[in-house]
Amino acid sequence: MSDDFDDRKKRASAWFTELRDNICAAFERLEDQLAQGPHADMEPGRFERKETRRAAPDGGDGGGGVMSVMRGRVFEKVGVNVSTVHGRLGEQAQRSLTARKSIPGLAEDPRFWASGISLVAHMRSPKTPAVHMNTRMFWTPQSWWFGGGSDLNPMVEVEEDTAFFHGVLKAACDRHDPGYFPRFKAWADDYFMIRHWNEPRGVGGIFYDDLCTGDWEADFAFTQDVGRAFLEAFVPLTERHLHEPWTEADREWQLVKRGRYAEFNLVYDRGTQFGLQTGHNPEAVLMSLPPVAKWP
Repeated sequence: MSDDFDDRKKRASAWFTELRDNICAAFERLEDQLAQGPHADMEPGRFERKETRRAAPDGGDGGGGVMSVMRGRVFEKVGVNVSTVHGRLGEQAQRSLTARKSIPGLAEDPRFWASGISLVAHMRSPKTPAVHMNTRMFWTPQSWWFGGGSDLNPMVEVEEDTAFFHGVLKAACDRHDPGYFPRFKAWADDYFMIRHWNEPRGVGGIFYDDLCTGDWEADFAFTQDVGRAFLEAFVPLTERHLHEPWTEADREWQLVKRGRYAEFNLVYDRGTQFGLQTGHNPEAVLMSLPPVAKWP
């Protein structure tokens, strides 16, 4: 089993890196497409990469990752992070996991390994939705599982965009299990709720966690398709609104909505909490925060 999972861990980590490369290339092509508007005279953005490390409590190697961040003329700020971390889970992280998933024996053997990709894009144009995507694999000696999803965060909902985004995700889900999309859409609607405002963060998408059907190959294949579907869903929407005019009032509302986004990520987001609890580089963990926001 150990050798089997060593190979599976390598395959999962390699896939997340491959997906990162595909997304970065697609986003740089979008930067090249802008031909008019207030930011068209800027140089097309390009990703800059920075290695990050996880500080293991015992001072040993805890793994790490690579941040890829671009500040361009289409993307005001977009980060695409990949990481592969390992070590021993502290008590707080153990409680966070076992609160939602029974993992007998975790306290006695708290070793873990996790790898994944995490993306958040904040756009310059208020007409182009912000977006989030992540997929990941988690392993402990007692269990393994996958999680992830993607969700769309427009400043003002455009029903045609919502239907298109959800349609692409549904097609990806349906290839694996016709029950996945309704289940994971409902999970996203519940998860991406800013509860202290009683309002959704955006128009949803899909979210899943603790996915372990017992068939690792099937769950990995589904997680790969979720990653592929993200580009199929988001790039056409960005192209659709790339040259649409907007006003200063649109920009003001965009900044307010970004403030709500930041509140969710700091208060509720599991990935943010887990990254900080396990000692990962805070710059990488907080990459999702917008470059500019307002709280009126």
